[in-house]
Amino acid sequence: MLVTTRSRAAKLGAFVAGAALLLSACGGGGGGNNAVQTGQAFADCDKNPNTCNSAPGDQLQQGGDVTFAIEKNVPNWNVTSAEGNVFETGMVTKGILPYTFYSTPDLKPVLNKDFVESAEITSTSPQTIVYKINPQASWSDGTPLSADDFVYNWKVQNGKDCKDCAAASTSGYDQLKSVVGSDNGKTVTATFDKPFTDWKQLWSSSGAMYPAHLAKQHGDINTAEGLASSYKWFGETVPTWSGGPWKISKFDNNKSVTEVPNEKYWGAKPHLNSVVFRIITDATQEPTALQNNEVQVIYPQPQVDLVNQVKQMPNISSFIGLGLTWEHFDFNLKNPALAEKPLRQALFTAINRKDMIAKTVGQFTNKVEPLNNHNFMPQQTGYKDVVSSTGQGSGDIEKAKKILTDAGYKINGSQLSDPSGKAVPPMRIRYTVGNQIRQNECELFAQAAAQLGVKVNVQSTDDLGDTTTSGDYDIIVFAWVASPFPFAGAVQNWTTGSGSNYGKYSSKQVDDLIAQANAETDQTKAADLLNQADQLMSEDAYVLPLYQKPTFIAASDKIANIRNNSTLDAPVYNMAEWGLRK
Repeated sequence: MLVTTRSRAAKLGAFVAGAALLLSACGGGGGGNNAVQTGQAFADCDKNPNTCNSAPGDQLQQGGDVTFAIEKNVPNWNVTSAEGNVFETGMVTKGILPYTFYSTPDLKPVLNKDFVESAEITSTSPQTIVYKINPQASWSDGTPLSADDFVYNWKVQNGKDCKDCAAASTSGYDQLKSVVGSDNGKTVTATFDKPFTDWKQLWSSSGAMYPAHLAKQHGDINTAEGLASSYKWFGETVPTWSGGPWKISKFDNNKSVTEVPNEKYWGAKPHLNSVVFRIITDATQEPTALQNNEVQVIYPQPQVDLVNQVKQMPNISSFIGLGLTWEHFDFNLKNPALAEKPLRQALFTAINRKDMIAKTVGQFTNKVEPLNNHNFMPQQTGYKDVVSSTGQGSGDIEKAKKILTDAGYKINGSQLSDPSGKAVPPMRIRYTVGNQIRQNECELFAQAAAQLGVKVNVQSTDDLGDTTTSGDYDIIVFAWVASPFPFAGAVQNWTTGSGSNYGKYSSKQVDDLIAQANAETDQTKAADLLNQADQLMSEDAYVLPLYQKPTFIAASDKIANIRNNSTLDAPVYNMAEWGLRK
């Protein structure tokens, strides 16, 4: 998922917040037996990521309001679409969309038993998954959650039934042969044409589920045209419906999204009266809003001054974590100059990642090292260095120049000419507006490129999702916010024709290896196949991983059960459990 941050490109983006500033009771550090030492609410999060900052229900107030700062508006409400697949959109919709699995802060997938009581492999030939939907599960208008919802969300994401749906990813859905309901729609049997390694990713919180019965009102979902029409409607329309513990009560465009408990929810009810997602597009303003109690939670991309400013605030706890979010430079291969591999290899070789880290995120944390894989994080089984051997990210200018001269390029003063003698034209590198670290990264890229005779102009964007999907860049820096499903993620990010393959990379060898990895039930073999694909892609110099992106959460000490979650599920993964300490 996009992240200006994710994806979810994103991946990984930003979201909306509520009408007026919603001031909550989350001011001081609290009192009584349930108080936490000021600034220490997250002290245990490195050791106990899933349970730190906990408090049982009897130690929480019933009611209260929390305002959570997000950095982008929501221009598209369909988080399963390529355009709507943005991190902040995922956060805002997390509480209203039903999903099969979600990610906990320890980066593991967990079954959402409020929605599905079980999800089990009942056959391996062919691979078959049977889901048992919670008998009480229903949409907020009373319509039961059923197999119809599974079928609809399969059809709009499998790349076959709806060619015009432009799903963020078809991974896994395109391997399904059939999705069939039984037991009055409360049992779903999904049968695969070929096995899918990351089957838990299907209908999970990385995409979640939209209501089939509402889709039917906006197109004949038995036709490609009707599917596309309904899919578009979900993107354009603020949800008044819900299939989760929360519902949207108000959307104030470019200002806020207000969510209140869904009174029709069958599971545990939220402790809070409301959560407001307030849009603050300038991250430098978030600490001020936090200090003034205009917001009680911020989850910005950490910047040096911002982190240091927050650490000085009384009654505020903060935490820096590493997880499934990773920063990277991407080339747009539709640019004729960048379509040539030697130029891409040389530019990436000229980049000094260690120096870049030291001058950016290394100023506020010592946890960060260069990342050398496009699919696995160092904490995950399967991680292998596939980048260092290419020399990319090393900052070796002489090696970069040799790559160019060996390929017939010539550096004439400050101008690089291609093998035909034509000057390599200036390029644009883009970053999310207001993100000082990314601006610095782009400027460091431009400085390195200049030593090769390539002029790179630094330019911001205020709409990362549109910039990536439209290809309005030559080079771009952003972060993917991933799920714990690396094989499905690889299909989304790297395969030919994927809606999230923004730079239009295409390699039959890579496609074939990723497909094999996705159909391999032996996880060790699957990881080996994916790393073979990754080695080839690294040599092709399409995307340069920079580092695991630190996530930064800061919150009032009054809020219990909120914690960092460095996956696409973010801290909102357990929003119904949040509460104000008594």
